[in-house]
Amino acid sequence: MGYIALMVEPAGISQRNRRVVEDLNRAFTEPFTVDDAADLLGIDRERASRLTRYLVERGWLDRVRRGFYLPVPLDAYHSGSAHKDPWIVGSVLFAPAYVSGWSAAEHWDLTEQIFRSVQMVTARRPRNRRPSIGGTDYVLHSVPLEKHVGLANVWREGKRVAVTDPSKTMVDVLADPSWGGGMRSVVDILDEYLVGEHRNDTQLLQYAEALHNGAVFKRLGYVMETCGFERADLVDECLRRRSAGINDLDPSVSTPGPISTRWGIRANVLLGDGAR
Repeated sequence: MGYIALMVEPAGISQRNRRVVEDLNRAFTEPFTVDDAADLLGIDRERASRLTRYLVERGWLDRVRRGFYLPVPLDAYHSGSAHKDPWIVGSVLFAPAYVSGWSAAEHWDLTEQIFRSVQMVTARRPRNRRPSIGGTDYVLHSVPLEKHVGLANVWREGKRVAVTDPSKTMVDVLADPSWGGGMRSVVDILDEYLVGEHRNDTQLLQYAEALHNGAVFKRLGYVMETCGFERADLVDECLRRRSAGINDLDPSVSTPGPISTRWGIRANVLLGDGAR
């Protein structure tokens, strides 16, 4: 799921270079550098640089970003197989980083919607926040390293990748509905969260408190009441914690809407009846 497809057939390869590509495939399931290749192959950096450049030109290595490479599987074209997990690729290229938003919601089965891009949080401040790497589109958000909390480690192709846990995922998409694909999608995610195995009210409230974003409680409480999610205790907690002022239900939508004085929410998107 979510792998990078090989689009063109690589050129022919000598037996010696075939062994090199085999060694690279065995050693690296994540992007590697020229120095990594030199260490693996026991050659000096200059020779490793020439070799990687040659293999890129012949189609046996992908240059996924400046200074980073991925080996192309020897049978990739003929078998139709794909190479390298985008979560692993992104975790290395944007490190320190973790999977977030809609991608995390997909992982925890909180949404049935299929998103074409991988959403990640990085401690870096990349110029391009929507890069396309190896056929995969990424959406990047910058968050300081000290705020990289609420994470779970999952295994992908033998590598550990950090992803927000279900409760942190829920808080993140309530704080900024665009992280969940818009408020209507966030309602569906909340519905799944409240009735599913991952629900943890205590953890949800703790993450929301730590974020110091009163709009999270407003949106959470408003959506539960509007959509008929019967969670009176959680609604009461949201009422107690809501902040002053008026917040848009979905800040990414510029349309006006009626204001709920109870919640301090401008209902600028129409929500359907998502109650179960």
